Amino acid sequence: MLRVGMLTSGGDCQALNATMRGVAKSLYKSDKEVEIIGFLEGYKGLMYGEFRVMKPSDFSGILTTGGTMLGTSRQPFKLMREPDENGLDKVEAMKVNYNKLKLDCLVVLGGNGSQKTANLLSEEGLNVIGLPKTIDNDLYGTDMTFGFQSAVEVATNAIDCIHTTAASHSRVFIVEVMGHKVGWLTLYAGLAGGADIILIPEIPYDIKKVAEAVNKREKEGKKFTILAVAEGAISMEDAALSKKDLKKKKLKDAGRYPSISYEIGDILSKETGVDVRVTVPGHTQRGGAPNPFDRALSTRLGAHGAELVLEKKYGRLVVLKGMEVTDISLSESAGKLKYVDPESALVKEARLVGISFGDR
Repeated sequence: MLRVGMLTSGGDCQALNATMRGVAKSLYKSDKEVEIIGFLEGYKGLMYGEFRVMKPSDFSGILTTGGTMLGTSRQPFKLMREPDENGLDKVEAMKVNYNKLKLDCLVVLGGNGSQKTANLLSEEGLNVIGLPKTIDNDLYGTDMTFGFQSAVEVATNAIDCIHTTAASHSRVFIVEVMGHKVGWLTLYAGLAGGADIILIPEIPYDIKKVAEAVNKREKEGKKFTILAVAEGAISMEDAALSKKDLKKKKLKDAGRYPSISYEIGDILSKETGVDVRVTVPGHTQRGGAPNPFDRALSTRLGAHGAELVLEKKYGRLVVLKGMEVTDISLSESAGKLKYVDPESALVKEARLVGISFGDR
């Protein structure tokens, strides 16, 4: 009997069920007798022994269903070594439950922090396989994560819808896209949605340059401007501050602005005299059904993960390199983020079609 644990950790996305399906179907199709244990609400379920024994029928009909049938929760890596409110040693508890259930392997579907914990458990002696989930596409070592393309589609649709109302009212619209530390989602959605200005964390902006871009469009007879702004976008002035001073500024600004987009909108309105509105798609970017690309990618990633389980190749993270699915060590990815390179071909191509990043 091959006993495989599975959990989904961190923020949800559209293709978690599709990826679990890829793993399960591949395992059930093998010549081994397989039992899959699904832990509820991510690492929390592994810590407190909350799980369900899955059946093959559980993985049927879920390819197009968003969210996660196992539930999820955020368990910050920096708190993993700290006891819970009842004094429970979280890492030790996970090891105990893993061994109590006589698992042969644990499959973790998660992003950067979740895979960091997966690597920790691997270093603690557990057999772990990671699968790359995040709408941010910031997991180091993979060209693309599952959930990213579906989120791009949702964010792009928001920009598409804003275009018509912006044009009708001759307004400047800011569409705030998810991404605290990296700008992949904003960059791709901005390109796909025809945004005129894209602001991402990796390229600090000068608000006067942003205002110049808006004024330039107006002089060219264009009645509206669309900005795609990452929630982690940062000005050149703020980027020059120390972490301590930046934190102080953010706390001070929190009472005035709900997010960076509202701050940009307020200043931009004063700089240009134009009517600026803000739209925040928010958690809709995580929701809904996975798009066809993600369904195919998730199936492939899941199948490769199952192959690693069957071949007993543990301590690995399944990744996409080019168009090929392969794997790297969990330790190679753990604790690292994949940032947008400001000098990349993607950014240069965006500049070539006239998109401003607010920096020049």
